[in-house]
Amino acid sequence: MKNILIFIVRAYQVALSPYLPNSCRYTPTCSHYMIQAVQKHGALKGGWLGLKRIASCHPWGGHGYDPVP
Repeated sequence: MKNILIFIVRAYQVALSPYLPNSCRYTPTCSHYMIQAVQKHGALKGGWLGLKRIASCHPWGGHGYDPVP
């Protein structure tokens, strides 16, 4: 399951991300954060952390350096 999630995120990075404007407010970007979270915490907890991060990426959300816990 872990490898499937990472594959989906990498496919997004290669296929869609180059055509979208750079708008991520965080460092590392949300897609890199998701990969790091899944590698460090596994598919379930890492996926949840990644989804929470993506949900907070809006104009009223945070910004700046936000490493994987």
